[in-house]
Amino acid sequence: MSLLATILSALFNVAVVLLLAPFFQGVLRKVTALIQSRQGPPLWQPYFDLLKLLGKEDIESGQTPVMQRFAAYLSLATVLTLACLLPMGFAAPLNGAGDVILVIYLLTLSGICTLLAGLAAGSTYSLVGTSREMMTMIALEPLLAVAIVAGAVHTGSFRLDTVLDGSVYATGGFPWSGILLLGVMLLSFQAFVQRVPFDISEAETELMEGPLMEYSGPKLALFKYAQMAKLVIYSALFVGLFVPWGSALPFPLSWLIFWAKISGLVLLVTLVAATHARYR
Repeated sequence: MSLLATILSALFNVAVVLLLAPFFQGVLRKVTALIQSRQGPPLWQPYFDLLKLLGKEDIESGQTPVMQRFAAYLSLATVLTLACLLPMGFAAPLNGAGDVILVIYLLTLSGICTLLAGLAAGSTYSLVGTSREMMTMIALEPLLAVAIVAGAVHTGSFRLDTVLDGSVYATGGFPWSGILLLGVMLLSFQAFVQRVPFDISEAETELMEGPLMEYSGPKLALFKYAQMAKLVIYSALFVGLFVPWGSALPFPLSWLIFWAKISGLVLLVTLVAATHARYR
């Protein structure tokens, strides 16, 4: 792939994630409302929310830590970098620029950005939320890392185009490790995207949004945007690892099939979240 084609395909992936991430968030809200016999907000409400936050004044004091300012930008930048490393209907644009180990590092860094934001703020609620976020990362990140590394071991390669192309179900049959990891990822996917039953319906502000308590305006919008984009990124990883069928078809068709699978996964997440209470 030429340098120009690589740049254009990377920009295309980033643009698609930025455009569709709020839409999927709107689908989550709308479908949840319909299941609960409510009208719910319009599908475009997340776009309006982001625009409203971006249009607000960015309030800072002279004592604002540098990390508190930087974490918001780093969080979204990390997620968008992942969009350039994942196959989304065609080969990963930056396939030769990294491997699956880099993907694991970037996934971890996106969570660390939230921790840094909460720690830099220094408020009580921020520290409580940061503590919960840290426990969640310790429990979840190894699961995703094991799934990716298992794919690399099964294929004998760390290349993105090899591991994230149905590595768990590669030629040679359905390995027991792949079937086991598929079950684990299905059960933990709600937690990765912070949805019920692994989300918390009570004390949402203190526990789930605690690290972002001291943020408002554009920086809060960047964090919200990054959270919306994570749903797309984790779904793309899941599809690449476990549901690769159709990726070898010509470009427009493979791209449409890929986003159809992402939409199906988002609907599954929504249905589970809307019909299950939080478990202890």
